Amino acid sequence: MTKPRWSAWQVVFGFGLVSLFADMVYEGARSLYGPALLALGASAAVVGLVTGAGEAMALVLRLFAGPIADRRGAHWSFTIVGYGLTAVCVPLLAVTPRLGAAGLLVGSLLILAERAGKAVRSPSKSALLAQAARSVGRGKGFGVHKALDQLGAFSGPLLVAAIVAFTGSIWTGLAWLAVPGAIALVILLVIRRAVPDPTVYDPKPSAAAKPAPQSWWRAALGANLPGAFFGYAIAMALTTGGLVTFAVLSVHLSRQGVPTAAIPVVYAGAMLVEAIAALLTGWAFDRLGSRVLLVVPILVALVPALAFGPVLGVTLVGVAVWALAYGIQDSTIKALVADLVPAHTLASAYGIFAAIQGVFAIGGGFLAGYLLDRSVPALIVVIAVAQAVALVLLIITLRRVHRAG
Repeated sequence: MTKPRWSAWQVVFGFGLVSLFADMVYEGARSLYGPALLALGASAAVVGLVTGAGEAMALVLRLFAGPIADRRGAHWSFTIVGYGLTAVCVPLLAVTPRLGAAGLLVGSLLILAERAGKAVRSPSKSALLAQAARSVGRGKGFGVHKALDQLGAFSGPLLVAAIVAFTGSIWTGLAWLAVPGAIALVILLVIRRAVPDPTVYDPKPSAAAKPAPQSWWRAALGANLPGAFFGYAIAMALTTGGLVTFAVLSVHLSRQGVPTAAIPVVYAGAMLVEAIAALLTGWAFDRLGSRVLLVVPILVALVPALAFGPVLGVTLVGVAVWALAYGIQDSTIKALVADLVPAHTLASAYGIFAAIQGVFAIGGGFLAGYLLDRSVPALIVVIAVAQAVALVLLIITLRRVHRAG
């Protein structure tokens, strides 16, 4: 096997830098999706619908992107195209106010296209990262990557907040995000040239022959994936469905009188909390095992009780708890997926895992938006019950995994 030009840690940090600059783009934009859509004429319900549908697309479309990338061996191509969509679509939002009555429609489509780009790239990027991180510890690898990712998620909203505060224009802030988008693509191409095949970092390559390729639809249904994987996916999907989008949280913040320019600052603080959560849980995952994930349903259950209250200080605590849960969800839970499935099905497994999350995100997002304007206590109870089910299912699944190990 040819010795790689970069060390495994260099690849992990490289992907982390790509995510850092890409997150500056789409997290900077997401911090303003609520105010931007409202400025284009959307109602709070439309904001919830568009952003909820976008999050669902970012998850459900991976069901197709992952298996196709595995079948074609096109992980790098899918990763590059996906990041390219984000780098292009977000800055184009700046032109939507000039489109008159069509502005809301075009803006909504651009948001959905940006989320589709995440769906295209994420299974393949996660597969490439999992391959590179195996030799350094997948918990630490995904944790460090997520921490860098969240540094971008922290600085992007601060960047647009500063621009909006200085110029008084949401759209100028979105236009400036073209710069970190271009940097992300350049770094990604450099990594691709240096390390075309991250499987060289696998310290224990499988001696078993790789099975013959199956049809993409069988791969998309997870025909050859173990039952423990699906139990784990459903447990984590229940937690995903219980978390509302930040756009919905931002609507509540706006109703509490928080200035538009300050909302990205709140989001930036949440992204910093996410970064810390990713680092700590990644370290704990490698040291203590998968049982550290049991904290996720508990955190999710606490979010609505805190975030949708009438007191701003308590709402901000709720946003911090939301960030803790989201940080673990979007980093450390992926490490266990790589341990549950064969290496040659990684992108397919990540795609299926995300698609199951997406289905629950659609239902959870709709239910949260519906109950938020009708009965916050009912919302609190429904999410608490769902997380109790998730916790029980997760305990059962982890016991199965430990017995099998």
